[in-house]
Amino acid sequence: MKAVYLVKYGKSNTAFEIREVDTPEVSDDQVLIKVEAFGINFADVMARLGLYKGAPPLPALLGYEVVGHVEKFGSNVQNIKVGDRVSAMTHFGGYAEYAVAQKEVACVIPESMSAGTAVALATQYTTAYFLSYNMANIQEGDKVLVHAAAGGVGTALVQMALHKKCLVFGTCSSSAKIDYLRKNGVHHPINYLEKDFVSEIRTLLGTGGLDVIFDPVGGLSVRKGYKLLGAGGRLVSYGVSSMNRTKSILGKIRVLAQFGIYHPLQFLSNSRGMIGVNMLKMGEDNPEKVAIAMKAVIALAQNGIIKPFVGGEFKVAQMAKAHEYLESRKSMGKIVVKW
Repeated sequence: MKAVYLVKYGKSNTAFEIREVDTPEVSDDQVLIKVEAFGINFADVMARLGLYKGAPPLPALLGYEVVGHVEKFGSNVQNIKVGDRVSAMTHFGGYAEYAVAQKEVACVIPESMSAGTAVALATQYTTAYFLSYNMANIQEGDKVLVHAAAGGVGTALVQMALHKKCLVFGTCSSSAKIDYLRKNGVHHPINYLEKDFVSEIRTLLGTGGLDVIFDPVGGLSVRKGYKLLGAGGRLVSYGVSSMNRTKSILGKIRVLAQFGIYHPLQFLSNSRGMIGVNMLKMGEDNPEKVAIAMKAVIALAQNGIIKPFVGGEFKVAQMAKAHEYLESRKSMGKIVVKW
């Protein structure tokens, strides 16, 4: 089979190489999928830059999600048959013509579902569901701030919050993204390059605080956000994209220091909390819970409650352009690559 390997850290135009390799074998608990398309996430960009600790060593086969048809399955797999079209999460290995997935996180989908929607549901919407309903437990009327609200997970988080009838604030970095946020239902979109999100939210809320913050940025964003929480507020950290904005070691140390220092007594006395989520770790250690979230978002999509937005479709030969587009922070919604 053909597979797109990360062979060099750095710029996207020199980082990847298409190789001919053996088709993977399945274990008793896995399915083999003939890949129709796969998605790109910001974690892939971090891995390409050598900044993602959990990524495999070079040469690395990245990729967290695929859509395609089942070619083979292991002896312990039930309720899936050869020929079924599935959306699946992969523990890396998604940038290939064939990929394996654990049985729990390969879910049957209709032939009519677009490839872009299918891969968005697999990782980004499943992540958003887990963050919103399992970890933050958002409730009707909650005041929710979504950072990077125009991205794939951000888009999904907004829709999850709106489904729960929350008041939604969202940050982004351009006027075009402000328009996108409004179309997605964000009540108070904020361009953080033009306005300080803390000042804007305090002006809008008065003396009240936020109930939930979803933060994939990290660093100073977390420290500033924590101060916006009201009693019972939760800050959910699920990424450190700000680390990508600096290449020097001192710059990265500065980002880490900007998170701030916290103590459990702070959380107790103010009735606030912080939660960290790594979905790759969840998939490794607790795939059953991830599977529940994944099946739930597929049902929500089929019922028209959530609507993934595909912000870019690329061919495999355009892998460098796809990565460059996502890294540029100009993209909105899901980026998908098709064989």
